[in-house]
Amino acid sequence: MTDRDSTHANPRGAIKDPDEWVTGDEPPTAAQESYLATLSREAGAAAPDGLTKAEAARRIDELQEETGRGQ
Repeated sequence: MTDRDSTHANPRGAIKDPDEWVTGDEPPTAAQESYLATLSREAGAAAPDGLTKAEAARRIDELQEETGRGQ
């Protein structure tokens, strides 16, 4: 078995654009819905309904920027 050297790994290297997700058209996960509700409340915005998994991920990114949680 080979040990992986994570000291030089790019922490964002495994992150794909939501548009490239195979499951992006599926409904959001329960975790996404919960986090969207929390972020929306903190941002003073209405929690979105009817999003796909990919749309939810993009909205989470936007709300994290607005609320300062994405830092």
